[in-house]
Amino acid sequence: MPKSQARLSPADRLVVVLAYDGLCTFEFGVAVEIFGLPRPEMGPDWYRFAVAGLDPGPMRAEGGVRLLADGGLDLLERAGTIVVPSWRGADEPVPEALSTALRAAAARGVRILSICSGVFVLAAAGLLEGRRATTHWRHAEALAARHPGIRFTPDVLYVDEGAILTSAGSAAGIDLCLHLVRRDFGPAAANAVARRLVVPPHRDGGQAQVVAGAVPTLHEAARIGPLLDAMRAAPARDWPVAHLADRAGMSPRTLLRRFSAATGTTPARWLLDLRLARARDLLEQADQPLQAVAEAAGFATAATLRQQFRRRYAVTPAAYRATARPRP
Repeated sequence: MPKSQARLSPADRLVVVLAYDGLCTFEFGVAVEIFGLPRPEMGPDWYRFAVAGLDPGPMRAEGGVRLLADGGLDLLERAGTIVVPSWRGADEPVPEALSTALRAAAARGVRILSICSGVFVLAAAGLLEGRRATTHWRHAEALAARHPGIRFTPDVLYVDEGAILTSAGSAAGIDLCLHLVRRDFGPAAANAVARRLVVPPHRDGGQAQVVAGAVPTLHEAARIGPLLDAMRAAPARDWPVAHLADRAGMSPRTLLRRFSAATGTTPARWLLDLRLARARDLLEQADQPLQAVAEAAGFATAATLRQQFRRRYAVTPAAYRATARPRP
């Protein structure tokens, strides 16, 4: 396993994913890929995995697939983490037996994740009342209308409320599951899993679900892409718009328009997100003084880092380091 050591007790390492008749195959596959594959390179403390079937017999999944589960809802009683990979539909009722099992798991302190429309299962169980939550943008109105007690958070990839976590559309489930790996085993482990998946190791939960405007043409993407790579390689550098425009061979106004089309945000906001992510990595990996972390991440002073970090994550860098560092 990468240097970060597991933060889960042996009893908490069992991840149980729910299967049901009409299963959403992609979301189920996300949970299997991240938590269920053998990963000997991660060491003996990696997750264990099981599938709990809601319905008897072979269950149908989208795409003409049928599957048999490892057991029934009784498996949820042994789980440290439960994943609800989407749901049959926003209008489909949630069986009371499932709601009861999820409420009992939550009362035991089990972590419960939903991907996409799986949020309706958590809502039906009463687990989201008064909490922040998200789902696919297509389900936003239905969720807000049927469960007004939920603090619905639009335009984010995922929401982490501690023991209850929700993600937006299907692919955002990858971001949420990698986020949990990062919480449990540290950034090195999450990066290793992401590398196997050939996906970015971290997209911040606050990134917008929907990018306004057209997808940039290949010619434009070929000019914006190298800029993003250069900024990732040196987040502590100054990156004024005029310099970026010159590198891309565009006018500043065109650069801002093309950058927004490609990323959904401005260069300044994108760079701030990059620097905050870099600061989080440094806080998790080493005991450097806060000023050193600030300078390495691209903030002029520790005070500036504290201000931006608290504004984004609602916690100070020191408090984040205390809770995010791996336990011995």
